[in-house]
Amino acid sequence: MRISRARAARAITAALAVGLIATGCASERDTEGGDTAEDTFVFGAPGDPSSLDPSLASDGETFRVTRQAFEALIEHEAGGTELVGGLAESWESNDEGTVWTFDLREDVKFHDGEVFDAAAVCANYDHWFNWTGTYQSSAVSYYWQTIMGGFAKNEDPETPEANYKSCTAKDANTAVIEVKEPSANLPGGFSLNALAIHSPKAIEAYQEQEASAKGDAITYPAYSQEAGTVAGTGPYRIAKWNKGNKEVTLERFDDYWGDKAKVKNLVIRTIDTEEARRQALQAGDIDGYDLVAPADVKTLENAGFQVPTRGVFNLFYLGMTQEKNEALEKKEVREAIAHAIDRENLVKTQLPEGGKVATQFMPETIDGHSDKVKTYAYDTAKAKELLSEAGESGLEVEFCYPTEVTRPYMPAPQDLFELMKADLEMAGFKVTPKPMKWAPDYLDATEAGGCALHMLGWTGDFNDGYNFIGTWFAEYDKQWGFKNEKLFEAVRAGSQEGDPVKRIEAYEKANEMIMDYLPGLPISSSPPAIAFGKNVNPPKVSPLTQEYFAEVSFK
Repeated sequence: MRISRARAARAITAALAVGLIATGCASERDTEGGDTAEDTFVFGAPGDPSSLDPSLASDGETFRVTRQAFEALIEHEAGGTELVGGLAESWESNDEGTVWTFDLREDVKFHDGEVFDAAAVCANYDHWFNWTGTYQSSAVSYYWQTIMGGFAKNEDPETPEANYKSCTAKDANTAVIEVKEPSANLPGGFSLNALAIHSPKAIEAYQEQEASAKGDAITYPAYSQEAGTVAGTGPYRIAKWNKGNKEVTLERFDDYWGDKAKVKNLVIRTIDTEEARRQALQAGDIDGYDLVAPADVKTLENAGFQVPTRGVFNLFYLGMTQEKNEALEKKEVREAIAHAIDRENLVKTQLPEGGKVATQFMPETIDGHSDKVKTYAYDTAKAKELLSEAGESGLEVEFCYPTEVTRPYMPAPQDLFELMKADLEMAGFKVTPKPMKWAPDYLDATEAGGCALHMLGWTGDFNDGYNFIGTWFAEYDKQWGFKNEKLFEAVRAGSQEGDPVKRIEAYEKANEMIMDYLPGLPISSSPPAIAFGKNVNPPKVSPLTQEYFAEVSFK
């Protein structure tokens, strides 16, 4: 998942905590409709979702919500990275990897009562393929473009050519999806929540509403901002989005085809500081929360709370947008930034135990990670020398960072920013801070190339190296603002290679080329922790951060 990133003064943090936390225990928590506390599981999320339609999203906080209500053709095993059946019980491709056949589950219903079948699958894929206008913006249709390329009629010459060819309902329970060229993004792409299947009736309603854009700002269609229209097949259905209370409420879908959710109601509540989330759990106002601060893990465990740690499957990086600041076009300047940042200190002081300095744009747990990449040690004197060689002493750079959020790879954005800012200034840069609200402001601005320096990261969607380096460097991307066809071709070479051994070798060579060019600075990979109450039977925790709350129950 995209961009799959002390915040405010301590007095402000304390005030937020007071406003969000009421004293009492879980059994006394307010509930609706006569339900008891044991009928409702409340989870504290670090950021707001951007949409209730996952196909319009690229952020983890949206998918945390929509994953409970929408299902894709393929899913990941609970707690792991292995692909398993979702709405398709099984799947296969031809030898070329261009024709994918899905044997669909029978007796599956959407939340609005519509029947799931092959025609519904094709209605979704053809709907996305025929998007027009603002829907073709990469900020809106990021995952469709990443997995399937462009559209039936591309309106922007920079939009990639469509790789999607067609979807055919061979019969009611068999869907066949064809693509023009094989891709390393398949079959993993079929597991993305952004490509989860919606009710055809809901799709008809979607098509009546438009998204719009003004500059970098995207206005999402009304249906995606309120419960009532969206309809998936998952164990929960979305019942309410109270933006004032920063809560999404989901209700158990009793006609679900699989194992029913163990708890009747699921509430995902945004509490954007880790301190406030921790206090809410301790007070019994929530039953779990994500992105536990490294310093809080032992405190919570010693008090009897459950704090499992996920496997390492993410990358945190400092992005550089060359078109936003022409000085960044000079390799010496980019190298100066790399040498200026004390990444060891960031990992040691800001990231969970088990975090490691990244040498390239994928974690070492992914095949294709190379031990031959060029490295950039912390060296302030070297950074100053490189700046001088570039004729850029005292270079002014705008540095954007997100507020009101924590991410698996980025536990405390402002603290991380302040440390990097100090490092850069020590090396002779003049840094102009630009704080921005995470969603949609920060995500939209970085996507559009609006920030010279910025902090972002990625938690893998599926287990393939292209899901990391291909996300950023397979073609021109406004976020990075550079054109290097030789590098782009090296990255794409792995995607187009059918032999697994040769594919890994191609990824290794691409990583070496990327780190020689240095489009940005990979900082770290780390294992994020998630916390649950003493009385909770938690779900299996996922290295992909894809927890399924239908597994949750109370002791």
